[in-house]
Amino acid sequence: NFQALLGDSAYWGSIGVSFAYAVLATGIAMAGALVLALFVDRQLRGFQAYRSIFVWPYAIAAPAAAIAFRFIFAPESGMIGAINALWPGLWNPVLNGTQALIMVVLCHAWIWIGYNFIFFLAALQSIPRSLIEASAMDGSGALRRMRDIQLPLIAPTLFFLMVINLTGSFTDSFGIVDIMTEGGPARGTEVMVYKIYFDGFKGLDYSGAAAQSIVLMLLVMV
Repeated sequence: NFQALLGDSAYWGSIGVSFAYAVLATGIAMAGALVLALFVDRQLRGFQAYRSIFVWPYAIAAPAAAIAFRFIFAPESGMIGAINALWPGLWNPVLNGTQALIMVVLCHAWIWIGYNFIFFLAALQSIPRSLIEASAMDGSGALRRMRDIQLPLIAPTLFFLMVINLTGSFTDSFGIVDIMTEGGPARGTEVMVYKIYFDGFKGLDYSGAAAQSIVLMLLVMV
């Protein structure tokens, strides 16, 4: 089973898609959450309301979010439909694998921004205010304080969230991919966890799917 698996070009393709999915989704989710947390930590106007609102996406089930994003990015309706009316064929994730991957990555990142936001905000608020105030008195701006003080001090949180987001991208992507693209088009969004389901429960290759599960487990452990 492992020999057949490692000799299958389609399986190596799913590994490549999974890595691209994981890296892009993790990067977008963490960057977006960090920016939101930095603004809320500065206590701008209305920060208390945003502190609770930004957490809401994580409470939404992945299939529900996938249905919403599938409608939002539909090439024939809404804003995307208006853009396609001006430039026909500019956006069509049904036929373009790269665009379909972008669509599922954005959906996954949107869900995880809320989770990351909680940890980033807690880490930022644990930094002694005396350090921030001292650097401000020395003339450093908000970007300089973020680069030289805040980011180094929240490095453990950054590492923790990176690990959690990467493993989540490999294991929690099934619901999003199944609802939005079913692995298509042309295997453009066939991540490893979806290929396990497709080969095992639709292709009835239980032994091959079991071998894929072990490979995925080892990858997540690493």
